[in-house]
Amino acid sequence: MLALVPGCYVLQAAHGEIQVLEKRRPIAKVIADPHTPPRLRATLEQVRDARAFATTVLLLPDNRSYRTYADIGRPYVVWNVVATPEFSVVPEHWCFPIVGCVAYRGYFKERKAREFAARLKARGLDVTLGGVPAYSTLGRFADPVMSTMLPYGNIELAGIIFHELAHQLLYVPDDSSFNEAFAVTVEQEGVKRWLLSLGRSADLERYQQQNALALEYVRLFRRYRARLATLYASGLPTTAMRAQKRAVFAALAADLNRLAARSRGVSPYQGWLDEGLNNADLASVATYYDCVPGFQRLLQSDGGDLRRFYSDVRELTREPQVERDAAVCSSASGQRSALARKRLSWAASDRSPR
Repeated sequence: MLALVPGCYVLQAAHGEIQVLEKRRPIAKVIADPHTPPRLRATLEQVRDARAFATTVLLLPDNRSYRTYADIGRPYVVWNVVATPEFSVVPEHWCFPIVGCVAYRGYFKERKAREFAARLKARGLDVTLGGVPAYSTLGRFADPVMSTMLPYGNIELAGIIFHELAHQLLYVPDDSSFNEAFAVTVEQEGVKRWLLSLGRSADLERYQQQNALALEYVRLFRRYRARLATLYASGLPTTAMRAQKRAVFAALAADLNRLAARSRGVSPYQGWLDEGLNNADLASVATYYDCVPGFQRLLQSDGGDLRRFYSDVRELTREPQVERDAAVCSSASGQRSALARKRLSWAASDRSPR
């Protein structure tokens, strides 16, 4: 049946997943193996501790995920393709069994991802393609720690594990923005608490500075995405629309370069700048970050109590998407009022997560 799916997309996904699962080895055995390189052994010891922290402190699923290691022999496990129409900042969506509709398509082979991206570009769509170091099967398989997750350092590695376990805890089919923002919130809060538990205050300060800088980039993308949305709704003739689109992206590129120069570092979006920015780049950032401030405010209003926070988010997953968006994905003032209304409705219906 899988072979009958158009383009054999599900077939390649199933085959890729099987290959990853076949490479798994229990982390305890890899650590005990005398042939394991010392650096890998030390990293996996930290993984083991972070995985225990995820369950005991962050209250994330206590299952077999991230208790094995798989060396998959390539820089990324999956390459994701995101696409938008030429005059839209709203990404295309693809729908599949189990996960529902998502704003990207992932391929286990880079060549396949590039071929699919080329077909989308030939249709006149804006397209972006990027490698992904990890993904979650939402608890349906025992996801391993993969070699692709290691180059980012032990802090980012712990964050990836917290992020992916958050997907296993809560996932709403057909709502990528909600799912990713929830996982990012759990990731950042989890890393903060993990570093504090280890007394690594200097590392935490650097981590928070990196997050603050990342937020500056996100704000730039959001500002320009709003400008483009207004432009695309203006009804201008196609030629004029394209000219103004180029001007907006040129201005965004200039602002991104200025931010990189001010921070005295290499822009994390340099690859996009080199290839030329487009709508799909902005859409992919939106998927992960647009709703994060709302989730962070909800966690703060819950007094940092993760059990209470998860209960509140679980209540939101039972609401229609428009209600979820009003609660955590709208403007700051809108988020506060929507959350307040939601709490009142929970109390009135005796469905309070308290």
